[in-house]
Amino acid sequence: MGIDYNVFFREMTLRICGSLDIEQALAHAFAFLRAHIPADTMGLGFNDLSNARIRVVARIARPGADYLWPEGADEIALSPEMVAYIRARPTDRPMTLVVNRPGQQPAEMHQAFPGLATQSAIFQRLEIRGEEIGALLVSAAGGGRYTEEHARLLDAIREPFAIAMLNTMRYRQLETLKDRLADDNRALAADIKRAVGVEVIGADFGLRDVMARVRRVALWNSPVLLLGETGTGKEVIANAIHQASPRSSGPLISMQCGAIPEPLLDSELFGHERGAFTGAVARKRGRFERAHGGTLFLDEIGELSPEAQVKLLRVLQEHRFERIGGSETIDADVRVVAATHRDLEGMVRDGGFREDLWYRLSVVPIRIPPLRLRREDIPSLVHHFIHRKAQEMGFARVPQVSAAGLERLSRYDWPGNVRELQNIVERALILSRSDTLDFPSLTAEHVQPRATTAPADILTMDQAIAAHIHAVLEVTRWQVAGPGGAAERLEMNPSTLRFRMKKLGIVRPAR
Repeated sequence: MGIDYNVFFREMTLRICGSLDIEQALAHAFAFLRAHIPADTMGLGFNDLSNARIRVVARIARPGADYLWPEGADEIALSPEMVAYIRARPTDRPMTLVVNRPGQQPAEMHQAFPGLATQSAIFQRLEIRGEEIGALLVSAAGGGRYTEEHARLLDAIREPFAIAMLNTMRYRQLETLKDRLADDNRALAADIKRAVGVEVIGADFGLRDVMARVRRVALWNSPVLLLGETGTGKEVIANAIHQASPRSSGPLISMQCGAIPEPLLDSELFGHERGAFTGAVARKRGRFERAHGGTLFLDEIGELSPEAQVKLLRVLQEHRFERIGGSETIDADVRVVAATHRDLEGMVRDGGFREDLWYRLSVVPIRIPPLRLRREDIPSLVHHFIHRKAQEMGFARVPQVSAAGLERLSRYDWPGNVRELQNIVERALILSRSDTLDFPSLTAEHVQPRATTAPADILTMDQAIAAHIHAVLEVTRWQVAGPGGAAERLEMNPSTLRFRMKKLGIVRPAR
């Protein structure tokens, strides 16, 4: 034929690898191939032997030509005998098979490729590192169309076709996984919205002023500082800011600053490269990187150490950072919403919190009132929690609240705020034996109004927390972790409890 194999290989490889679209690449290769080999159709098939199928990856034909396989089929069904034939060892059959006459092959092959009755064909096995992944099929109408020279020409381009098809299958798998991940993310976002509460209970009553400010600040990218007692719903407000902002389609990433041990804080915020430290077996994306294009919610920002405050300030100023152990500078398109129950201004005066970070975070401060100052929201919150918890617990009927029970709840001072109310509702649902909840666990001493004059020796929040932790440790005989330990009773991670003990100066007394 006088064909230069090197030129043929180069020209075909350029066409096969010249496009990321396998259909387009096959069309370009087919146009060049027809000048050297009889070809009416050409196709690539991927072996899916576990399902007894050959999946058609790409195909091309001249106008009016019939394919070897059934018209319009994207999959070719294989008999058990045909599957066994394909799985045979490489020495049992040639890499390139020429079929010029209908009777040359077993009936199983004709069942899979009915076009063999009227066409000649070349079947070429495609392998990657010794594993057969599929086949290249070329056909032409009539018998006796192909020679051994044609088979050698196709054999020269076997590897480029194998690589192109494998890359295509991997790309399609990634696209499928990407679509599944997008669906999962949408479903997860919907679950989070239902769990956290897109509808802020009390938006028209006790939280009316808060929500008015939320709607104003949501339109901008300035940092927001949420202030309020523990359990007032700061995470719900952070979620409302995110959902009302132009960043709502991006991620909302949360981090509880007080729950991360100091040695791991940099890694959690900024990520790390593989091998950056002992145990860093793979690259990890930090919270800032994961929140790119969205919102980062830093809860209990007052728990950050001075060193962590410096690093956070730098990111807020420069909008970029580097992973631990890396040299690549990563842009941080992130809107930060911080929250704390502590008196940050007092901490600034005492030197416990950086003044420049305070000014950077408190561009727009929002103070969330405690539940005792918005008692008008209690009925709505109670009904919301009852319906949600009853559904989660599989109740056939949603219990109602007695008038006495609702009145008792409205007179309670709620030191634990909304979180305590949610827990009491769940406890009542579990313990109640009727369809009416009256909250008998709220005894008279709980419902008594708070004294109008505060005692002279009132404790700070840190002192109260330290006293409570110390009392629990005394009960557990200073057992921090394990069954019955202080961490279990306080519903805390043992490492978090130890971190709090160190921070608050709690030390086990000498025996």
